[in-house]
Amino acid sequence: MTAEITTPQELQKMDPVFGQLSFDNHEQIVFCHDKDTGLKAIIGIHNTVLGPALGGTRMWKYNNEWEALNDVLRLSRGMTYKSAISGLDLGGGKAVIIGDAKTDKNPELMQKFGEFVHSLSGKYITAEDVGMVTADMDTVRDVTPYVTGISEARGGSGNPSPVTAYGVYMGMKAAAKYQFGSDNLAGKKILVQGIGHVGETLVSHLCQEGALVQMVDLSAQRLEEVSQKYGAQIFTGDDMYSADVDIYAPCALGATINDDTVYKIKAKVIAGAANNQLANENVHGPILQERGIVYAPDFLINAGGIINVYGEIAHYGKEEALRRTENIYNTTLEIFNYAVQHQMTPQKAAMAIAENRIEQRRKENAK
Repeated sequence: MTAEITTPQELQKMDPVFGQLSFDNHEQIVFCHDKDTGLKAIIGIHNTVLGPALGGTRMWKYNNEWEALNDVLRLSRGMTYKSAISGLDLGGGKAVIIGDAKTDKNPELMQKFGEFVHSLSGKYITAEDVGMVTADMDTVRDVTPYVTGISEARGGSGNPSPVTAYGVYMGMKAAAKYQFGSDNLAGKKILVQGIGHVGETLVSHLCQEGALVQMVDLSAQRLEEVSQKYGAQIFTGDDMYSADVDIYAPCALGATINDDTVYKIKAKVIAGAANNQLANENVHGPILQERGIVYAPDFLINAGGIINVYGEIAHYGKEEALRRTENIYNTTLEIFNYAVQHQMTPQKAAMAIAENRIEQRRKENAK
């Protein structure tokens, strides 16, 4: 009798959720389906020790459901760390809707998604992410109060993208200060990958300061528009990762720092808005450190958006949101120094500080 060999693919099918590599003691995974609207969504609630899980909803045309599940697991985990390191009384959660936002999204689908959010009774609070706009959050608000980032006309804080970009800009300046000895970005060669709402605003800040900005995006039309608007250059080389630049700013989807790119990167600073930039934080973070590249943890410097929408819950305005977001500069420098003192990567340092805060709150809650 021969022994049966179980392949990794078969193992994955045997343990479709708990067996996922990205599963990290998540509290709850909710699969949402509605035949009439065609809604297929997954809500990931990673941790609610500090408060309700707040995180945006991303609509993306995933290749398959495994990819969507992996994304929501990674994103929701990142939100836990983002809120904790930012001092917010929020947990980590995220949602993904499977589909093309340009062709599959409609008010009925968004309302049905809002009903699923409402069924969680506030344990998860949604907001906008890739593929979503403020008007979509207003539609969700029609059926549930558990949504942030709604329009200012309806009492919300509006699109969080400008505040997110400001936080990334502050984090980038802190990383430049640490690596180059000055936070002045004038004359620095900076490559921005992904010119969405956040990427464009970041380009605006950088060009205004006199940085030499190059841009990469899937849309040639978008690149032309932003180039005309701010004077930034369009990257025309063969390989953006090996480009001769000082700073690389990933502002599109995650995992761009991976086995194929980590040794190509010539930039001495990586600071961008994308979530989960390190494909494997245990592998690629140490490699960057060994190569002398300063990596600003993404969940730290892109926290401006959640700081902004948290104002709708904590009842503070735009001015306070910007003040808190500006403090990302100081926190980033503190993380770099903590990392040196404890001989770890900046990513691990930021995670350790966030985990310490969660653990302290867990003990307080247990009393």
